[in-house]
Amino acid sequence: MLKQVTLNDTLAIAIGAGILGTGGGGNTYIGRIRLENALREHNKSVEIISADEVADDALVCAVGMMGAPTVSIEKLPTGNEILNGIRALEGHLRQKMDAIIIGEIGGANALGPLIAGLQCGLPVVDGDGMGRAFPELQMDTFNIGGVSADPFVLADAHGNVTIFERIGSALQAEEFGRSLTIEMGGSAALIMPVMTGKEMKANIIRNTLSLAKAIGDKVIDCRKHNIPPAESVAELCNGEVMFTGKIIDVERRTEQGFSKGKLTVSDFVDFDNQLIIDFQNENLIARVGETVLCTVPDLICIIGIEDGEPIGTESLRYGLRVAVLALPAPIELKTSEALPVLGPSAFGYHYQFNPLAGNLLDNSELMNNQTE
Repeated sequence: MLKQVTLNDTLAIAIGAGILGTGGGGNTYIGRIRLENALREHNKSVEIISADEVADDALVCAVGMMGAPTVSIEKLPTGNEILNGIRALEGHLRQKMDAIIIGEIGGANALGPLIAGLQCGLPVVDGDGMGRAFPELQMDTFNIGGVSADPFVLADAHGNVTIFERIGSALQAEEFGRSLTIEMGGSAALIMPVMTGKEMKANIIRNTLSLAKAIGDKVIDCRKHNIPPAESVAELCNGEVMFTGKIIDVERRTEQGFSKGKLTVSDFVDFDNQLIIDFQNENLIARVGETVLCTVPDLICIIGIEDGEPIGTESLRYGLRVAVLALPAPIELKTSEALPVLGPSAFGYHYQFNPLAGNLLDNSELMNNQTE
């Protein structure tokens, strides 16, 4: 597994996190540039630790950004939103954090916590609560495992910080937090949940930062050898290439703090063979006609067919030549407790979840070929 993140690692992590973002999580190009600037400014690497290295009585918090991906490329952050949120929370609790957790490994939300680790002088745990990206706060393994949603913090680009000392549930945190994020300009830093090391170890999805880097390394290697990366990435993640073709239509709108819509991908040879993907920040449902091929929580990932570059919902446009990957979700997302929270029914669909075989992280190669 990873032990540190240096300038040599940022491109691979950004590519891998972008793919795991399934369309959401924020723009990884902007996030990578910010991370590289932070690494140069602090002149040191980000310390990465395993979940089991955290003491049971340690205090840790998950961090990321809340808001629509389309906003993240139009409204640049100041860069200290997460730091301000963590400091405010430490002041409220009168206790310092011992480590930072990545809230979601998908998209730029994998990179912001690394910057916060540098700013706070704290290690970042190799793992997260989603194994991908999800659009709503309650959709993670910490909430599903019973970790309290309070206290939590939102901080905006103007230095405003709000601490929710008490909240009834993670679903209420999503509702209140979403409304406030919209008032904060559609994007805000989120510090949530706060937990002990014991709670974190019982609920985290391990080694997802190492997975992101391994995916990115695979894409970079394919580029060097002029090989289309889709098949290689799918094999690495125990998935498959579900469809290849050209984007011929995109319907996208920002609604209630989300980027919502659908896109249509047409087969290169048979124009009438078309894949339709519904998204809410992240890609949720993929179908051909009435036949559903893949549903959340399994991962539907769109990448450039030639270079493997991940394509977020904010970057979808007519004419892009893409490969659509179907990757099996981590096993933690496919339990009877998890599916009502983050399966198709949680988004208002009546489709049954038919899981892809395998586990996203079930590959020892991922853990054996990382930077030491």
